[in-house]
Amino acid sequence: MLIFIYSCNKPTIIHLQKKDIVETAYASGKIISTDEYNVYALTGGTVIKKLVKEGDTVRKETILYIIRNDAPAARLIAARSNYENAAVNFSSQSHILSDLKLTIQSAEIKFINDSLQYFRLKNLWQEGIGTQSNLDAAYTNFVVSKNQLKSAKEKYYFTVNDMKVARHNAKSELTEAQTNLNNYFIRSEANGTIFQTYKEVGESVKPNDVVALLGESSQRIIELSVDQQDIDEIKTGQQVLLKTDISGGSIYHAIVTRVYPLMNETDQTFRVNAAFTDGTQQPFIHSSVEANIIIQKKNGAHIIPIRVLVADDSVRIRQNGKQKTIFIRSGIHSLDEIEVLEGLNESSEIVVPAEK
Repeated sequence: MLIFIYSCNKPTIIHLQKKDIVETAYASGKIISTDEYNVYALTGGTVIKKLVKEGDTVRKETILYIIRNDAPAARLIAARSNYENAAVNFSSQSHILSDLKLTIQSAEIKFINDSLQYFRLKNLWQEGIGTQSNLDAAYTNFVVSKNQLKSAKEKYYFTVNDMKVARHNAKSELTEAQTNLNNYFIRSEANGTIFQTYKEVGESVKPNDVVALLGESSQRIIELSVDQQDIDEIKTGQQVLLKTDISGGSIYHAIVTRVYPLMNETDQTFRVNAAFTDGTQQPFIHSSVEANIIIQKKNGAHIIPIRVLVADDSVRIRQNGKQKTIFIRSGIHSLDEIEVLEGLNESSEIVVPAEK
């Protein structure tokens, strides 16, 4: 029994190991398409035509869906007719402006005649020829024709201004009607591939409903989430080792291409993008991935298991048959191991703490 108790209390001793070590940060995420985006309905209604299917390649402005648009189409016709009328009224072919110009011309002729008659009678009156009543009548005609000419010109210019405003308003209404009708034709925003459609003919859509998912067909982005405790160590250009749920145990190589500065407050992570570097062309998107981002690595380092640490910077050693705690200076670390820079040598007897 004494021998058994002694062997149970005898500490496990290990020594420094010389080996390669790699420090990594864990990340999880998914594979997405380059320039991936959702297409939204801008207005509500019923789908009357679906013009694409999954896997189709489309160009920018390709029509994907048509929503029933009888009413907005009728409003566009009315708005176009109203604009065309307003444009004609403000053009050189305008009958209204032509009539007003003729009125001005007639008023000018009458004013000239009445002016000549008045000044002729006035000159004769000054020479003692004629009557006061004829001069007064001529003066009245002169003043009336002068006012009529002024009124005709003012009416013309007021009408021109009103027609200009009317044409501008009609143009705005036409543009608004055209835009409103265009909203019933759901189009792609860029060149790409249709990955998924969410609506079929006869289904109703509401404004801001997602109707399709599009993106670049030949390139992929690895969208990763990194814990906030590790994000300060992540830099563009770092290597990434990852595997996907689809490919099982196969390991793929990638490189960090972008680190986003905004934290997702829901899960306390930061977004990091990576790109494949080994020629991999994943045919699928949104498949889950697990990754290790290589922060740094070292060959031939002096390594101890992390489990022997009694604090972040201390270990227990046996020296001359007695145990004591000493300080160490550490370097890089992995999930299970840590590099020792100072405090231990290859002959140091490191005590493995008993499992609790």
